[in-house]
Amino acid sequence: MLPGLVVPPAGLPQVQKGDLCAIALVGNRAPVAIGVAAMSTAEMLTSGLKGRGFSVLHTYQDHLWRSGDKSSPPSIAPLALDPPDLSEEKGSVQADTTLQGDMRRLTLEGEEEEGEVQQRCGEKSLSEATEDPSVGTLNPDPTDSKTLQEQMDELLQRCFLCALKYRVKKADLPLLTSTLLGSHMFSCCPEGRQLDIKKSSYKKLSKFLQHMQQEQIIQVQELSKGVESIVAVDWKHPRITSFVIPEPSPTSQTIQEGSREQPYHPPDIKSLYCVPASMTLLFQESGHKKGSILEGSEVRTIVINYAKKNDLVDADNKNLVKLDPILCDCILEKGEQHTVMKLPWDSLLNRCLEKLQPAYQVTFPGQEPIVKKGKICPIDITLAQRASNKKVTVVRNLEAYGLDPCSVATILQQRCQASTTVTPAPGTKDILQVQIQGNQIHHLGRLLLEEYRLPRKHIQGLEKAPKPGKKK
Repeated sequence: MLPGLVVPPAGLPQVQKGDLCAIALVGNRAPVAIGVAAMSTAEMLTSGLKGRGFSVLHTYQDHLWRSGDKSSPPSIAPLALDPPDLSEEKGSVQADTTLQGDMRRLTLEGEEEEGEVQQRCGEKSLSEATEDPSVGTLNPDPTDSKTLQEQMDELLQRCFLCALKYRVKKADLPLLTSTLLGSHMFSCCPEGRQLDIKKSSYKKLSKFLQHMQQEQIIQVQELSKGVESIVAVDWKHPRITSFVIPEPSPTSQTIQEGSREQPYHPPDIKSLYCVPASMTLLFQESGHKKGSILEGSEVRTIVINYAKKNDLVDADNKNLVKLDPILCDCILEKGEQHTVMKLPWDSLLNRCLEKLQPAYQVTFPGQEPIVKKGKICPIDITLAQRASNKKVTVVRNLEAYGLDPCSVATILQQRCQASTTVTPAPGTKDILQVQIQGNQIHHLGRLLLEEYRLPRKHIQGLEKAPKPGKKK
C-alpha cells in the first residue's frame, strides 16, 4: 500500500503500470517481496501516495520461500543516493533506481500484502509496532524540501494559528486543549495533509501549547485535576493578526485534487429470506424453489395466499389458520404435529419467517444491490490486552459496510492522537482489522454512528467504551 512508501531526495524511480518491482525495507537493499506496479509513478504522486501501489507475487516467508532453504534475506548496503537517516522512520520504505534490468526497487512500510508474510515495521514485530506511537503515515507535502519534522512543526503552528484566528471565539473560553485540537485544529489541516503531533519536534500537545504560552499567544491553566484549558487568547498578537492561509502550489493542488475522496454514505441493508429444502412444498405453488431469495413482505403474501387458496382460514374465527400436512411439516416442531391443529395469523407468519434461512441485500449509493446468504457480520469492536499491560482497540468487518480500514485508521490516528496499525484479521484471508492504542471506543462510536450514520444494530462492542473520568 502506498502510504508506507518513503520518497528519497532523488524522487521515486520512474515505473509504469505492470513493471516488475523489488520491495525492500529501509537500510537493506535485499528484496523481501516481488510485485507488479499497480500504477505508474505519475499516478502514485497524483494520488497523494494513497491506495494500492503493488500487487505482490512472492514474499519473504511465503509458501515458495518455505519450499527452499528458508534463509533470511542478505544484508545489502544502501546505495550512496539513499538518505542516511531514513532508518529513523520505523518500517519506512525506500525507492531506488534499477536493481537488475527492468526490475525497480521500492520498499514498503511493513505492509507486505500476503497473509503468509509476517508484517513488519522496520525491524519491529507487529505487536511492537502496535504500541509504537511513531508508526503511521505523515502524508508530507511532496513539493517541500524540509525534513518531515520541520514540515510537521510548520503544519502544527499553521493549524494552531488558523484555529485561533478563524474558528475559536472569545465566548468559547475557557476551552479544553483537547477540544482545540480535535474540533478546531484538525479541521484547519490542508486537504491531502495529516496533522500528527507525535511526528513534530514537540511530540505532545501540552509541550506545544507551553511553547505558545511562552510566546504570550495564549494562557493555559489546569482548571480541574489533570485537565488543561485555554483561558485567554491574545488575538492582537502579531502572529495571529499577520496569519493568512497560504495558497497551495500548483503541484500540491494537483495532488490534493487527485487524492480527494468522496464522502462516505452508508449502504442500505435489507434483511431477506432464503427458501430451504424443507419448505419448498409451501413455496413451489407461487413459483419459487429451494434457494429462492424473498423479502419479508413477499413471504407474508405467499403464506396468506396459500392459506386462502387451500381454504385453511377457520370459518368460525378468521384470525385462525388450520394447518394442513404441508404447513405442519414446514413450521411445526416434531412434538407439535399431533397436538397443534390451528395457529393465529401472526404466529403462523412469524414461525414461517423463523424457519427460512437468513440472507441480506447491501446496496451502496450508485451501485447495483449485492445479495448474500447468511447474516451480515456486524462491525466488531473489542479491547485487547498486550503483554506490556496496555490496551488496544481492535475493529473488524469494516469492509462489509464499504469502509476502507486504512482510511478509518488514518482518521482515528488524528482524532485519538494514538498509533494505529492495519493488519490481516486472524483466521481470515481477505479481511483487515484496525488496531488503535488505548481504549478508543468512544471516538470510534462517534465516527461510525454520528459521521458515517451507520445503524447501531450493525455495530457490536460499543458498550466497552471507557466511563467518564475513567482512565483509558
